[in-house]
Amino acid sequence: MSDLPAASRPVAFITGGGTGIGLGLAHALAAEGYDLVLVSRSPDHLADGRRALEGSGVRVAVVPTDVRDPVQVERAVERARADFGRLDLLINNAAGNFLAPAEAISPNGWAAVVRIVLDGTFHCCRAAFPLLRSAPAPAIVNVVASYAWMAGPGTAHSAAAKAGVLALTRTLAVEWARYGIRVNAVAPGPVRTAGTDERLWLSEEIVERVRAGIPMGRFGTVREVADAVVFLAGPRAGYITGQVLAVDGGQWLGRGMLDRLDSSGVAPPASLPRPAGSEDP
Repeated sequence: MSDLPAASRPVAFITGGGTGIGLGLAHALAAEGYDLVLVSRSPDHLADGRRALEGSGVRVAVVPTDVRDPVQVERAVERARADFGRLDLLINNAAGNFLAPAEAISPNGWAAVVRIVLDGTFHCCRAAFPLLRSAPAPAIVNVVASYAWMAGPGTAHSAAAKAGVLALTRTLAVEWARYGIRVNAVAPGPVRTAGTDERLWLSEEIVERVRAGIPMGRFGTVREVADAVVFLAGPRAGYITGQVLAVDGGQWLGRGMLDRLDSSGVAPPASLPRPAGSEDP
């Protein structure tokens, strides 16, 4: 934790900051000396998050906020200004998701996810811009997923929204570079939290199928995602903007024919034969 006086400490604004990955990000940033503004639709989640951060030595403001509503977002950013006088880091982590084939997603279900993920990210970036541009080393980190640039079968609504956030990340990185604002994204792979177990990893069979598709053979941890966010937010990433960092154990790369090779018992050749007529250079 930083020994800087309170007025000199950087301030991070985290959406979905009361539980799961958002709370893990809050803990990691508190350890880096950030004061925190946590927003969520759920006052209960915020109260739990504040209790979990007691003893961290940093100031924590909690603001019940629905990121789908730009007026509420602007009020939350104003609370950051009123309480801390500055804003250095915005983390857009609030999300909504559920498993369903595209034909079964209702218009309301589609809108619910897209409005939280895509619209909410834009509302927060726009509202935070005036404070960020006056910070000494401002940054935005958006939490997406690897299906933002791939396919997301079973999560068409979330995949489309995250793809929009990734495009927004790259666009703002270019537009706001003149103000010194760096804009990047992290793409977590499968991570088990209370929320994902309730909405995504609905059985141990699903968990095992997902795990089997990860080259590193395991789910990630909240801490591993938080470490990536801390890096992108900090001075060691000072010349990095418009990028997305996958924290997924190689999942998005796929396993290809590896399972079949592993089960065949056939060792790969020590070297490949050269084509007929080839010569050493």
